[in-house]
Amino acid sequence: MKIFSKMYEWTLRFAEHKFAPRMLALLTFAESIFFPIPPDVLLAPMVLAKPQKAWSYATLTTIASILGGSVGYLLGYYMFEPWIQPAITAMGKQEAFDAVVLWFQQWGVWVVFIAGFSPIPYKLFTVSAGFLQMAFLPFLIASAIGRGMRFFLVAGVIRWGGAAMEQKIRQWVDILGWLIVGLIIVAYFVLR
Repeated sequence: MKIFSKMYEWTLRFAEHKFAPRMLALLTFAESIFFPIPPDVLLAPMVLAKPQKAWSYATLTTIASILGGSVGYLLGYYMFEPWIQPAITAMGKQEAFDAVVLWFQQWGVWVVFIAGFSPIPYKLFTVSAGFLQMAFLPFLIASAIGRGMRFFLVAGVIRWGGAAMEQKIRQWVDILGWLIVGLIIVAYFVLR
């Protein structure tokens, strides 16, 4: 089944649309608070479509992520008890949240930097930083550095790889897509 090839083709076409930068900013902002899909899935094809705009797209993504992370921080700070804690409990994610709190206690601001740079869900750490009343300025600086490094790295690698990388992605996208789906299913059963 070539599901991922079709999605990839659609994303490449959309990446050239005049509203693509706005959608990238919106997706990135939402991902920093609640949305499950990382912005890299739109950032990479946009850089492939317009490599000369790689750095402006990375900047846009970084700024939108920092703004979204700040909203996540404020939600954690002001809305944790009435809204977020009941939602965490209802979704059965209390154990995962407790692990995040433990990481904050052990690593402090470094956990925000690591979550910002890595594929760990950044949104968990933005809300947790607010709930734990982490100082806002260190949170903001760690977010800016971690997210900036990640998005500039993605944009730089894609820009550097260019057409040759695009051909490799096109060749392997279905296999990679099904491998990721398989890993998600295995992870679900292992972590359940």
